[in-house]
Amino acid sequence: MSQTHFGFQTVDEAAKAQKVRGVFDSVASKYDVMNDLMSMGLHRVWKAYTVSVANLRPGDRVLDLAGGTGDLARAFAKKVGASGTVVHTDINEAMLQRGRDRLLDEGVVLPTVICDAEVLPFPTASFDLVSVAFGLRNMTHKDRALAEMNRVLRPGGRLLVLEFSKIAPPLAKAYDWYSFNILPRIGQLVAGDADSYRYLAESIRMHPGQAELKAMMKSAGFAHVDVHNLSAGVVALHVGIKC
Repeated sequence: MSQTHFGFQTVDEAAKAQKVRGVFDSVASKYDVMNDLMSMGLHRVWKAYTVSVANLRPGDRVLDLAGGTGDLARAFAKKVGASGTVVHTDINEAMLQRGRDRLLDEGVVLPTVICDAEVLPFPTASFDLVSVAFGLRNMTHKDRALAEMNRVLRPGGRLLVLEFSKIAPPLAKAYDWYSFNILPRIGQLVAGDADSYRYLAESIRMHPGQAELKAMMKSAGFAHVDVHNLSAGVVALHVGIKC
């Protein structure tokens, strides 16, 4: 049986999805609070930048993968208006339900779909924009997922991947200390779960860096890929254009 990474562990591919599901089942109820605490609010800035780069217009069709509690889906819905469509998806039911309920509480009604990004249940060339924020690193076969994202985009459509990446070298030691010492403690205090946030830190280190992810996107069929480093590379926004 094929092996893959779950943080720093090596596990069977078939087991990874279940382990990732367990992480997000555990943290779903505290996900938004933890995002604010972990990033000191910067995740809001990163997402706002992503929305500005998306440059959506009324009537556009958007697929938000690993959409979680709905931050990007809500912002995209405002841009595309009543004539557009934003499909809010996640593979994790607990996260998706929390996001759907949050959106409904704010008066935002969107199509909500549980789906696996590696096998998307949408027709070819059906979206103008696909986004995935802080979800790609949890996917077992990133190459398959990127190829599927390319498939469902129309020619000239764009993929936006917002993800933790490789920080600038002078900051690496301090970032590692925070990630492996402070982050799990915050997780234990706020969410009652240190292990899930230790996995978060590990999964970031195992995720492809800026140049490697750019190459993967080109291999998946994106003709042009730009990389926007945010917060000294803590996070990077990759923007791919389908040929």
